[in-house]
Amino acid sequence: MTGYVNPGVLAETTWVEEHSADPDIRLVECDEDADLYDRSHIPGAVRIDWQADLNDQRVRDHVDARTFERLMGRLGITRDTTVVFYGDQANWWAAYAYWVFRIMGHPKLCLVNGGRKKWLAELRAMTSAPTLPPETRYVVAERNPGLRAFRTDVMRHIGNPSPRQLVVRLPAAHSLVDVRTPAEYSGQLVQMAGYPQEGALRGGHIPAAVNIPWGRAVNTDWTFRSAGEIRRLYEGAGITPDKDIIVYCRIGERSSLTWFVLHELMGYRRVRNYDGSWTEWGNSVGVPVANPSLVLGTRDRAATGVFPRAVAH
Repeated sequence: MTGYVNPGVLAETTWVEEHSADPDIRLVECDEDADLYDRSHIPGAVRIDWQADLNDQRVRDHVDARTFERLMGRLGITRDTTVVFYGDQANWWAAYAYWVFRIMGHPKLCLVNGGRKKWLAELRAMTSAPTLPPETRYVVAERNPGLRAFRTDVMRHIGNPSPRQLVVRLPAAHSLVDVRTPAEYSGQLVQMAGYPQEGALRGGHIPAAVNIPWGRAVNTDWTFRSAGEIRRLYEGAGITPDKDIIVYCRIGERSSLTWFVLHELMGYRRVRNYDGSWTEWGNSVGVPVANPSLVLGTRDRAATGVFPRAVAH
């Protein structure tokens, strides 16, 4: 892990195995597939359901501070607890939970390098017995709302262009990163291949966004690439530590992982996650959309392999 600006935000599987029973550690599993925890999980881990526990059931938003406090109490977490997240799908939703906890001001957080996949590959212990920690009292002290971007923030970030102004030049100090697949970025797809349509009416990307798919920052075992590789990946595309950066995907989970890489692991100071992402932007009235698939036909795109400004996954 040498070379990362903040290596302490990563926990290796060996360390987790040695410390998961420590009283000041709370291991949290957060998966895309919420049933995985019931089938098997790391001994001592509790479950967070990203939909039921972290998101308001009436408004598209995070839960409020009071609801978050009750969740922490139920999970046996105090302000002094080090919360260690892991999950399926390359830690997408574990990183999302980490990001919400950071917004809520929890000070001690880390992510298991390689997540559930690496733990299982190493044949480490699993159990189906639920963890039932004693309840605690938790108080949200100081939130960090600056880690989140809303649609209006993105509009200001790209200079408030008119809806049909497709050529947008960002201010020199700004960067916008679309972490989806090249097919989503180009407008060929409005969701990941194999996933259900989640309501986006338009395909394409936010004008001036550079496409760096989230998966370019991880290895095949879901561990993070070296600091040097990550630095070359992003700085080679103009995403440098001095920039004001907004990242987005489809519903905010993949971009949470990229936010973690840039803000937490690599120490970029100004990185915000736009969790409204494409399901909000692609449905919004009066916002600009760049859709290369409307310019290049499917046959031309297949023949040329052209995905403007895309970094192939």
